[in-house]
Parts: sequence; C-alpha cells; structure tokens
Amino acid sequence: MIHQIGQVMLYVNDQDVAVKFWTEKVGFVVVAEQEEAGMRWIEIAPTKEAQTSFVLHNKEIIAKMQPELNLGTPSIMFYADKIEEMYQDFQAKGIKVGDLVMMPMGRVFNFADPENNYFALVEKQV
Repeated sequence: MIHQIGQVMLYVNDQDVAVKFWTEKVGFVVVAEQEEAGMRWIEIAPTKEAQTSFVLHNKEIIAKMQPELNLGTPSIMFYADKIEEMYQDFQAKGIKVGDLVMMPMGRVFNFADPENNYFALVEKQV
C-alpha cells in the first residue's frame, strides 16, 4: 500500500549547478548524498525534517541506464509497504515494471504509465 509521496526525482544536466541553485538561492538543504557504481544522487529538501524531498540525478547516466524513460519530467518516488505484493500486483495488471532491486535506501522497483513517465516505489529501510 502506498502511504506517502517520498521523493521527486529531478533529472539534471549538472548536479553541482543544481545543488548550488537549490541550496544557495532557494534555501534548501542537502539531506543526503551518495555515490555507488558511478551513479551519484543528491537528496535535497526545504529542511532536514521535511517528509518529501527532491533527489537530483544525472540525466545522462539515467538515460544510459534506461533509455525508454521520459526524462523531461520529474519522477515521483512513493514510499510503500508490502512491496513484493505490489510488484506482483502491478505485473498482473499489465503495468510496465522494472526489476525489484535492493538499493541503499531499501527495496525498490520502477513502473511506467502509458506515456512512459517513470515512477518508483520503495520500501524504505528503517
């Protein structure tokens, strides 16, 4: 069951420029920054305590990983429970889904709407 919009993923050409804009001009803070297997993601939010955040992804790297994704619009990451059940349910309903994988934040899979807009579900580790 989806219980919260957790993150909005923004695909940017230059992550450092984007971080500088959001932090220095808009007033957001960096909540977390991670790099793994050549992929860097930076989580920013209005405050460290905010329940919803932006994650800045390198557009070029994401395009190479999943060329079918529409990177012209932000992607929303939903926080969910019972992710394996949801994964099977989405598959049974004919929703286009990616693999269910383990990431540093928890188990996650992505899915696409009919226009190939990308969304993700994560069962966050606590």
